[in-house]
Amino acid sequence: MENYRTGSHSRYDLKYHFVWVTKYRRKVLTGEVGIRVRDLVREVCLANEVEILQGSVSGDHVHVLLSCPPTN
Repeated sequence: MENYRTGSHSRYDLKYHFVWVTKYRRKVLTGEVGIRVRDLVREVCLANEVEILQGSVSGDHVHVLLSCPPTN
C-alpha cells in the first residue's frame, strides 16, 4: 500500500505508457529539439499533476511512463 497515491476521497495507482513517434521515423529529436521536447513534457505534466516515473527522448521517438490522478 505504500506505492499508492491518495486524493481527497481516493487511493490510486494508475500508470500509462505513451510513445510518440516522428513521421516516417525521421531522427529530428536530437540536440536542441530533443531538449525542448523533454522540457515541454515536464511542463505539461507539472501543470496537470502528472508524475513522470520514467522517460526518454530518442532521435525518432519519445517514451514516457506516467502516473496520473483519476479525474473526470
